[in-house]
Amino acid sequence: MRVVLVGYMASGKSSVGKLLASELGLDFIDLDAYIEERQQKSIKTIFSEKGEIYFRKLEHEMLSKVLDEHQNLMLSTGGGTPCYGNNMETILQKSNHSIYLQLSIPALVERIKNEKENRPLVKKLDDKDLPEFIGKHLFERRPYYAQAKHILECDGKDLETVVSEIKQKLL
Repeated sequence: MRVVLVGYMASGKSSVGKLLASELGLDFIDLDAYIEERQQKSIKTIFSEKGEIYFRKLEHEMLSKVLDEHQNLMLSTGGGTPCYGNNMETILQKSNHSIYLQLSIPALVERIKNEKENRPLVKKLDDKDLPEFIGKHLFERRPYYAQAKHILECDGKDLETVVSEIKQKLL
């Protein structure tokens, strides 16, 4: 079984993915960490040295490679992964399940403002500007996320609840 988690930054893809993989006996791969390991560079460095177009091509190659090489996999993607090239099509074709971890703008703002330092995209934004930034981004990205086989509303749910609800969809 190949399961791919998609959603906006801070939606819980990595946390949910690790716990779910452990409970289901699947390999867990965080696509961003996989790319960094293979390139021996942070994504931030790849972006600054080679640019976004180079990164998005690399991301697509790595996404295809991971899905081709693993039979039992829980894959957490970057927030932008499904939105570039034909990545969402690749995810739908090469996985058994794709799950969009959906959160409201206020819920995302709460999560992101506490971890801005680790989020290059929003690091320099004032907290008061986060709702508008996230809203615009979600408006652009939601059509891609919404193509996932399953959409799970995650507002107000703890990690264990989200994992439990996903397991019900998969089993």
